[in-house]
Amino acid sequence: MSDRIAVTYHVRSDAAAIAARARTIAVEQSVEMPLEAIDDPIVLRDIVGEVQSIEDLGNGLFAVRIDLAAATFGNDAGQLLNMLFGNTSLHEDVVLHDAEVPAGFSGPHHGIAGLRARVSASGRALTCTALKPQGLSPQRLGDLAERFARGGIDYIKDDHGLADQAFSHFADRVRACAEGVGRATQGTGNPTRYLPSLSGDLDAMRDQSAIARDLGLDCLLIAPIIAGFANMQTLVREFPDMAFFAHPAMGGAARIAPELLIGKLFPLLGADAVIFPNYGGRFGYTSEACRRLADNARGGTLPAMPVPAGGMTVERTPELLDFYGADAMLLIGGNLLLAHGRLTEATASFTRAVAQHTYR
Repeated sequence: MSDRIAVTYHVRSDAAAIAARARTIAVEQSVEMPLEAIDDPIVLRDIVGEVQSIEDLGNGLFAVRIDLAAATFGNDAGQLLNMLFGNTSLHEDVVLHDAEVPAGFSGPHHGIAGLRARVSASGRALTCTALKPQGLSPQRLGDLAERFARGGIDYIKDDHGLADQAFSHFADRVRACAEGVGRATQGTGNPTRYLPSLSGDLDAMRDQSAIARDLGLDCLLIAPIIAGFANMQTLVREFPDMAFFAHPAMGGAARIAPELLIGKLFPLLGADAVIFPNYGGRFGYTSEACRRLADNARGGTLPAMPVPAGGMTVERTPELLDFYGADAMLLIGGNLLLAHGRLTEATASFTRAVAQHTYR
């Protein structure tokens, strides 16, 4: 492991105060106490954060690069987040913009290649959809899953709002959806994968992961911010044969750049695919941020699959395929569900458009 990693913060300040502000952040994110009170020379030399550069970005915004000691977070994903932004996240003038990916984390176990192999797809983008809305019975969700699968979709995920709820208990829902997808794949020969959404505490998510595995499933959906970084890290380690899709729920609740949080940190935890809000949809991400996020996800030692989502429409398929390229998975949910009784036909039209696309 490298002794130090570079972390970049975007800080609002005036030019006269930025140097002192940068030093304050470096201390806060390392030892969080007056340096004059430290009498150990090793701590002063090896542990205290170091300001490496300050760049004026204009309009009162500065990029501050600080080197932090890798020894302060070890291989603990929760502690990594704490040391990158724990106390400083409480200051409204600072955004955690970027960080080097430290060694010592396993990262994805399967990545893009593994997700392609699961659905026997090469040379094209992959397709994904979501089961919704909340409130449907397991049987109705299972029927939706079957109809999606008969349309040739690659991956079907639970809506992230589905949990272990009275109207649809986890075990009942997952069994119904797995059986629905199984019936479809027997009829079509298409190896569609279904991924249930994990929820609850670590013990509950362990039990849910085991239920999914025992039903023959090999993919899971998890929201790292809600589940907890360390809990996700544990599940990835304990269920190595499962491919994990990371959902961005609550990703906008902290001042962390999505290119870093979703594009780098989620794969670092072991996410094989990262779902994120696409530009021009229901959320406010720019096309530039989406491109950086996708590039970050695909830039690791074992690349993770970027999955743009959020208000996507079938009509935008050619545009989005040209924007993201073949190493992406397009997730369209509600727009397909508008087809109602023609859901399978609408899904088939979407999957054909992806399969037949010629990239520019």
